[in-house]
Amino acid sequence: MATLPFSPAADRNKQPILEALRELLPARGRALEIASGTGQHAAWLGAGLPGWEWQPTEANSTALPTIAAWVRQAGASNVRPPCLLDVMEPQWPSDEETLASAFARPFDAIFCANMLHISPWTACKALMQGARRHLAADSGLLLIYGPFLEDGVSTSPGNRNFDASLRTQNPVWGLRQREAVEEEATRCGLRLRQRLAMPANNLLLVFGFH
Repeated sequence: MATLPFSPAADRNKQPILEALRELLPARGRALEIASGTGQHAAWLGAGLPGWEWQPTEANSTALPTIAAWVRQAGASNVRPPCLLDVMEPQWPSDEETLASAFARPFDAIFCANMLHISPWTACKALMQGARRHLAADSGLLLIYGPFLEDGVSTSPGNRNFDASLRTQNPVWGLRQREAVEEEATRCGLRLRQRLAMPANNLLLVFGFH
């Protein structure tokens, strides 16, 4: 079998994320993953949360076969086939012919890892608006993982260098201010419930409607 595209960062953080989700989420539910990338998270988290139906998505159609391959390799039968979704589109999923029925019912959780700093700020706004449309209004959670800047919190040298590197690659990229992300969430009726410190100076931000 050909070697699958591999993200070292996703491999390093998949277990800490899984352990956090096991604490945060109930035993069963439906999860939508935004920007699944290689599919390593979808495969690992799906296998580790067998009571959850996991829906991976990607804006890049060429990534879908890779995501599916990672899921097959993990034997995660509760992970649905990946579908095309551009977070910036006003309607999800982007391709109405691809598993649109999965979006007919609200999701119990929306998970997004390492997207905000490699996309324009408008993607953060779009993510919050999509969460408002597709999360269960009573108990749904939006879970955002990645590096952030924070008021009154010293930024690690690694994150400072990472931020500078991102902005050199693309001026609209860069680490996001946690407070600004929270403000966008508030505009969509979501509030920050928990801020969890994760390994390698990352955070897991947990938003809900109540």
